[in-house]
Order: sequence, then structure tokens, then C-alpha cells
Amino acid sequence: MSPEQPRAMRNPAVRAARLAALYERHIAPLTDFVHWLRARDSNEYPYFDPADGGVEASILFLLEKPGPMTVPEGKGLRQGSGFISRDNDDPTAEASFRFYREAGVDRQQSVIWNVIPGWNGTIKVAPAELRAGVEDLATVLELLSRLNTIVLVGRKAARAEPLIRQLGDYAIFNSAHPSGQVRAGNPHLWAEIPVTWKAAWEETLRRLRSEH
Repeated sequence: MSPEQPRAMRNPAVRAARLAALYERHIAPLTDFVHWLRARDSNEYPYFDPADGGVEASILFLLEKPGPMTVPEGKGLRQGSGFISRDNDDPTAEASFRFYREAGVDRQQSVIWNVIPGWNGTIKVAPAELRAGVEDLATVLELLSRLNTIVLVGRKAARAEPLIRQLGDYAIFNSAHPSGQVRAGNPHLWAEIPVTWKAAWEETLRRLRSEH
């Protein structure tokens, strides 16, 4: 299920296959959680990607907030895949795809989510929204029983670090967001992204080894 090239979600057959996999054992509890979020309010909540590790993951990449390209087809002003995925058809996802590869991160050991789980029509993040997002994250972390490392991707995600540290004994890393804005305005931060992700992955492996 793991593509060899970025932007695989542009292919309708790939999206259909991911939808068909939403109740595979490793992803089903996370799918149920997303359905619960969708029933709770009117925000757009993307699915976790079944091509990732799901509840078997040991490292979480926690981004900031879903963008329009995660919104399912037929909703919103732009149409996306309906998933939070490194395979989405947009430049940020493409950069992420390449950075995960460069950092050597095992896709089957990783999972991606947002500190603000729902798209509400704006990229802005209010303080109350951040606190509520961390409350939802606590539920996600309960489902990720093998998790030992969290990477906070972007400044908005980093703002939640004090709250996240109260949720468990995780190794926490911070990186810039793999957006075009960062690439153009802060090339040194852009270059550090795969370096930080590699360090986080190495810490994940170290912690896994220490468990045995």
C-alpha cells in the first residue's frame, strides 16, 4: 500500500483503496475516533492513513492543523483526499514524503496527526482551540499504546508542547513545518527538518531496543 513516489492520492484508485482499508485491524480504532469527532461537530476531520502504522506506531508526527487538501471530495472549496497523508496531492505532503524517506523513518512504525484535528475554514489557531486539540490528542495517545516519540512539526504544534508533556513520558522533538513558506523564507530551518526527523527516529529505535 506504500507508494514509491509522492502525490499518490491524486489517483482515485489509491484513494479508494485507502478507504477500503479503514477497518483493517491496525487502523480501525483510529477510524472510529475520527467518526466520533465528525459526529461531535461540523469541522472537517481527515482520516488517519491506513498506509501508516496506525495503533502499531512508535513515533507520531504531530502537525499543526488540517488544510483544505485533506477535505474529502465534494466538500469545501477545494477537494482533497479525506486523509491526513504524506501521499496527498500538494507540495507540503510531497516535501514530507521525501523528508520521511531521507530520515529513514519506517512508515509502518509511524503515524501522522494534527494538534488541531479539524479544519474549520481558517489556518488560524486560537488558544482555546489549541487546548481542545490537546484534549482530543490525549484520546489518540491512549490508542497508540506503543508510542514513545512525538515530533511537533511547525510553530503552532510547538505551542502545545507544555500541555503534551503532561500526557506521558514521550521523547519530544521540534521541527519546522515542510511548507513552501518555510522553504522560501527560512532555508536553514527547511534543511534541518530531515535531520531532526532522523534524530527522532533514532531515538524511537533506541527506546524500542531498551524495552527488550
